Amino acid sequence: MIKAVVTGASGRMGSRIINVLSTSEGIRLSAAVEKKGHPQVGQDVCGPAGIPPSGVPNLITDDLGAALKAGDVAIDFTHPEASLDHVRVCAEHKKPIVIGTTGFTKEQLDRIHTYVQAIPCVLSPNMSIGVNLTFRILAEVARTLGDEYDIEIVEAHHRMKKDAPSGTAMKMAQVLAQAVHRNLDEVGVYARKGMIGERSKKEIGIQTVRAGDIVGEHTVMFAGKGERIEITHRAHSRDTFAAGAVRAARWIVGKKPGLYDMQDVLGLK
Repeated sequence: MIKAVVTGASGRMGSRIINVLSTSEGIRLSAAVEKKGHPQVGQDVCGPAGIPPSGVPNLITDDLGAALKAGDVAIDFTHPEASLDHVRVCAEHKKPIVIGTTGFTKEQLDRIHTYVQAIPCVLSPNMSIGVNLTFRILAEVARTLGDEYDIEIVEAHHRMKKDAPSGTAMKMAQVLAQAVHRNLDEVGVYARKGMIGERSKKEIGIQTVRAGDIVGEHTVMFAGKGERIEITHRAHSRDTFAAGAVRAARWIVGKKPGLYDMQDVLGLK
């Protein structure tokens, strides 16, 4: 039985991951972690996770290092600075980690690359199986259509999401740019206003919507003369991301040190 340590345990994603773990086969929650000073520290994890009390309290801790001593893998959906600290602690304890946090800077990603020389890590902006299959489809469509179809991405998330564009939208843009042999840093367009002139063939537009309680929606538009192809993925529940993260946690245990993503987990490479 794999023992999982979940960070950000009382957050939107952490609580859903704990809920999914409660009914998953071959893996169980061994510890739940929150930041120091969080009001849920010392409380039973069952409350935030929305699961019935087990009879044996599993109290939320603020000590990841101590939690890892009884765990096999960490699952982290927090924020970039916290995730960097968590992967550092995992490296010190030689324990693998699954990271679903988005919004990392290049410098932060470089630091993660340093830490994963000691441990295996799954880092993915979206743990959904459907989204990762969509990445594969998008690359095939873009290669086939080439430069004769304009590419636009529109993503929508809840009003509380802090980073924009979403990590998933950026991953889509990277997949598409690579498929049509473009440098995203040069062709990515994130806003349009005023007299902007004619659109170039090389542009890849990435536009952002933040509203209400939208879990996550991504549409890629391939627009040519006389027709338009739209490929859309909609997440109706965070449980789809939680299930993917749990699947990644089962997969990563026992792997060699290095950086992996959900394409590796799903055998799509």
